[in-house]
Amino acid sequence: MSPGNAFRKAVSEEKPLQVIGAICAYHALLAKRSGYKAIYLSGGGVAAGSLGMLDLGISNLDDVLTDVRRITDVCDLPLLVDADTGFGSSAFNVSRTTRSLIKAGAGAMHIEDQVGAKRCGHRPNKELVTGSEMCDRIKAAVDGRTDKNFVIMARTDAIANEGFELALIRLQKYVEAGADMVFPEAVADLDSYRKITAEIKVPVLANITEFGKTPLFTVEELRSAGIAIALYPLSAFRAMNQAALRVYQAVRKDGTQKNVVGSMQSRDELYDYLNYHSYEQKLDELFSGERS
Repeated sequence: MSPGNAFRKAVSEEKPLQVIGAICAYHALLAKRSGYKAIYLSGGGVAAGSLGMLDLGISNLDDVLTDVRRITDVCDLPLLVDADTGFGSSAFNVSRTTRSLIKAGAGAMHIEDQVGAKRCGHRPNKELVTGSEMCDRIKAAVDGRTDKNFVIMARTDAIANEGFELALIRLQKYVEAGADMVFPEAVADLDSYRKITAEIKVPVLANITEFGKTPLFTVEELRSAGIAIALYPLSAFRAMNQAALRVYQAVRKDGTQKNVVGSMQSRDELYDYLNYHSYEQKLDELFSGERS
């Protein structure tokens, strides 16, 4: 089964499908062991976590592909990837992005209707391309995919700029252009989600990101609104950052890590998730054969 097929299957089997953000390959393994059926790579996560940069369209396709390959090399969960605005201004760029993500093992991508110098979807003063230009991006992605089951998801940031009704019209046009699923950004209430799912006849994603415009709805609430995918893009990343900062500050202040060891994952736990001991046993077998 291709990663695209696996993502579609997961969406059909879990209502809504919980897609958790994994900032790196090890977190993908943690997510799988925790029972998730699909994972996500955030563009903002790549920018901040891998590059130490802001999510302002600074990172590029190669930056994202590096993290995609690292994740798909060790974890077989279908991966949804944030492709920003397609990493280039032409249809050829968007097509290349699609082909590259498929080759790297991703199962789905979302592409948005902001201008190239994009901003976080929950920040003010976003600028959008026209609906027709976004439709061209979607068509280029659809035409460029080498696996027909790879999921092309269209994100719109138009609610903040143009209002709900015009954003809904954009979503309808994006589906007509070939989008398999849609992602309305910064939705503020469940009634709006209900209106979207009533009108849009493809799976709808709800971005349940912390500290944003969208309340932290439960899966039960989202299910009642007809949402197909619940996305938690950076929850673990934010917690990881806070934990790291506390450890750095404690070691610097106290001159020892003794007071924060209790908050750490143990060596044995790390080895368990990485299946370390099976590799060590294999080494022992190989070296014991050489000694004999």
